[in-house]
Amino acid sequence: MNHLSVSNSRPDGWLLVLLISLIAVGLPAKSRAHPMPNSVVLLNVHANRIDAELQIPLVELQSAWGHAVNDSSAGLVARLGPQLRVYLKSHIRPQSPDGRFWSVSVGELTVHESQNPINGVYRELTANVQMIPPVGPSSRGEDVRQFTFYYDAVLHQVMTHKILVSIRQDWERGQLVDAAPLQVGTISLDIVNNRILPLPVNLASGSAWSGFRAMVKLGTQHIAEGTDHLLFLFVLLLPAPLLLAGQRWGRFGGIRYSLKRLLLIVTAFTVGHSVTLLAGALGWIRLPSQPVEMLIAVSILVSALHAIRPIFPGREAWIAAGFGLIHGLAFASTLANLQLDAGPMVLSIAGFNLGIELMQLLLIVLVIPWLMLLSRTTAYPTVRLTGALLAISAALAWIAERVSGQSNQLTRSIEQLVDYAPYGLLGLALLAIYLTWRQKPSKQIPVA
Repeated sequence: MNHLSVSNSRPDGWLLVLLISLIAVGLPAKSRAHPMPNSVVLLNVHANRIDAELQIPLVELQSAWGHAVNDSSAGLVARLGPQLRVYLKSHIRPQSPDGRFWSVSVGELTVHESQNPINGVYRELTANVQMIPPVGPSSRGEDVRQFTFYYDAVLHQVMTHKILVSIRQDWERGQLVDAAPLQVGTISLDIVNNRILPLPVNLASGSAWSGFRAMVKLGTQHIAEGTDHLLFLFVLLLPAPLLLAGQRWGRFGGIRYSLKRLLLIVTAFTVGHSVTLLAGALGWIRLPSQPVEMLIAVSILVSALHAIRPIFPGREAWIAAGFGLIHGLAFASTLANLQLDAGPMVLSIAGFNLGIELMQLLLIVLVIPWLMLLSRTTAYPTVRLTGALLAISAALAWIAERVSGQSNQLTRSIEQLVDYAPYGLLGLALLAIYLTWRQKPSKQIPVA
């Protein structure tokens, strides 16, 4: 087999397609405001299989299949689900280089609807498909990185249709779902020969090291972009250099004291989020995202109140570990969405967690020296209270957003201010240096 024929097409079908194309080129720009909808195939490459997501425009599917598919998602699946799976499976035929075809199974079907001022209502079918290569001589699956992709759903009848094939996830190459899909090629009608040519797929070889590095990078990005995670750690560290004075925060406790408390807090937070990161990524714990995000905002609120006045003095490490469990669940959702196999998942958990720790360490190195300098000055209470009050405002705004499900002006402003964080850090450093120089404390710095 070297091609897919177009069903019910006459020998001069390509002339009709050519004529339509020429007419379309000659039309005014305004009349081409409704582009021809294409199908999309997104491939998730695993060690022994490929999971594909097919995105098919319903108007094109109806023209090719001959069945009315204007139902809602539940109605369409209930009425035509079995027949639709059979139809799709008959038009998906991956083939190994030795000529053997892969096994194909069609899973979940859903319908998505969107609307825009140009195209109006647009509805498409999403189908999850699993493709498994045949077993090789060594009783293991053949290589999934090289095959010929025969796929002509819709295209076998609608000659102007195109199918765009891309790689959405390829862990061994460091390609993850949060990045832009990497286009492999396009399947369309060869007008001259009146046939549908298959798409050769030849993916470059990858390695576990590439996947691990990608997960380390993802972990650093997750923390760098996770304003709420960084803010929680920041406000928890605000009172770390200070001694207790009754029911209030007192003076600077010394370098050793500050570093010891800092180490305890950060280690406890790391242990806490590592436990639930592992459990959540492996599927042992599953919680809806909304309550998890809500509790993260609550953790910021509690830590900010503690920075104003001690509410759990001497137990900061336990609080950090407890709230770390909550933050770890949010981290785990990122890994769970990758749907990796056991081996890559273990490496991904390690790499992702390492990325998180590296970013936390960078925050500590950049912030703590200036907090320790400021805590020796009379201005530190003002700095501490200002930081805590800003954190309380942000926490309340996030709580309101996560309860209502709608963003508010304050949360939008916070996201905009994040871009200026490096300038804020520079300002903190300059303020610490200036106030320390101006005050010129005569007392010896306590070191114990």
